[in-house]
Amino acid sequence: MNIPKLQIQSTKAQIGLTIQKPVQEIQQPKANLDLQQPKAILKMETTKSKLSIDTTEARADLDLKSSRRRTSEVAQHSQEEAMNGIARRAQEGNELMRIENGGNPIASHASNWGKQPYSSLNIKFVPSAGSVKVNFEPGNVDIQVEQQKVINNSKANKPIHNYTPGKVKVEMLQDPSMKIDWLV
Repeated sequence: MNIPKLQIQSTKAQIGLTIQKPVQEIQQPKANLDLQQPKAILKMETTKSKLSIDTTEARADLDLKSSRRRTSEVAQHSQEEAMNGIARRAQEGNELMRIENGGNPIASHASNWGKQPYSSLNIKFVPSAGSVKVNFEPGNVDIQVEQQKVINNSKANKPIHNYTPGKVKVEMLQDPSMKIDWLV
C-alpha cells in the first residue's frame, strides 16, 4: 500500500557581513611652556660699626707722652715748685723775722737745705689697670627683599582626535527557501 509522503526541503538563509573597522587617532601635542622668574629686588643698608681704642694713658704710663702733654706737665710742675719755693722762702723769712723768739733759724735752715730728700722704692705696674679705654658701637644691617611673581605664559594644547566610525554592510548570500512536495 502506498502511503503518500510529504517531503519538505528547506535551504537556510545565509547572511554576509562586511565589516570596516573604526579608526581612532589621538595625538597630544606638547604644551607650550613659557615660564619666567624675575630676580628678586634686594636692598641692603649697613651702618658701620665703630671701635675706638684710646691708649693715651697707657702710653703716658710708659713715659711715651706727646709733646703737648709733656709741656703741660712740665709747666704745671714748675708752677707748683715755684709756689712751694715762694712758700718756703716766706716761711723762712718769717722765722728769721722772729729770731727774738728763740731758736737758731739760720742753723736749722742750713741743715734742711743740705739734706737730700729720701727716694722711695715702689713697685709700679705699667701700664696701670684701666688705662686703655675701649669704646665699641655695633653696626646695623637692614635687608629688604621684594619678591617678584612668576610670569607663567604656558599654554596647554588640546588633543587632536580623529575618529572614523566603522561600517557594517549586510548582504544576503543565500536566500532562504522551502520546497514542499507530495510523493504518492
